[in-house]
Amino acid sequence: MRLDKFLKISRLIKRRTLAKEVADQGRISINGAQSKAASNVAVGDELTIQFGQKVLTIEVKSLKENVTKNEATTLYEIKKEEPVNQS
Repeated sequence: MRLDKFLKISRLIKRRTLAKEVADQGRISINGAQSKAASNVAVGDELTIQFGQKVLTIEVKSLKENVTKNEATTLYEIKKEEPVNQS
């Protein structure tokens, strides 16, 4: 599944176009490698996403084409959530 689609379906990012912008800005990595919106996401991958003042690290648990709002959080597990290092 494409990275931008996974982020939208899992409701980590509300819109697919916004997910694409975030990925194009280099703020998302899959297993430590910077990723584009079209990158493929697989079960077991570790995603690191920089949101404004925090960095979220998640593990992909499941891939589904359509999910309800209540099921969205079952697609991933939060590994770490930390503030952005200010230099």
